[in-house]
Amino acid sequence: MHDAIEIRSFQQEDEAPLIKLWEKCELVVAWNDPSKDISRKVQLDPEGLLLGWYDNSLIASVMAGYEGHRGWINYLAVDPEYRRKGLGKTMMKAAETYLEQFECPKINLQIRAQNHQVIEFYKSIGFLQEDVINMGKRLIPDLK
Repeated sequence: MHDAIEIRSFQQEDEAPLIKLWEKCELVVAWNDPSKDISRKVQLDPEGLLLGWYDNSLIASVMAGYEGHRGWINYLAVDPEYRRKGLGKTMMKAAETYLEQFECPKINLQIRAQNHQVIEFYKSIGFLQEDVINMGKRLIPDLK
């Protein structure tokens, strides 16, 4: 399956199917507007929003970015109907390849503490849980 997937960067006509994928994967939360997240990413780094297509359907995504110190991963999504086929690993490899072109030394990502399945997935592809505290401060409200 993962050999048949076409991975390419986001194009503007992909917005509606991408948001639908994120909703299906339960990645859309009330405090983040997915349209704004897409718009901001595309303004800064359009090539880093990678989409996985199979049979003309959007089935996977990952948002990769580099800010000069660390790479960051957001919105890794695989359509539930296509999970357990290696697509998450394939999308993460594409994100890593994208970040390597900037000589990115390390990737960080955030996972909700109760999301044990995702934690185990990332461990299975070489990520380590680190003893850090994640903090955030909202600058702009994104509420819908």
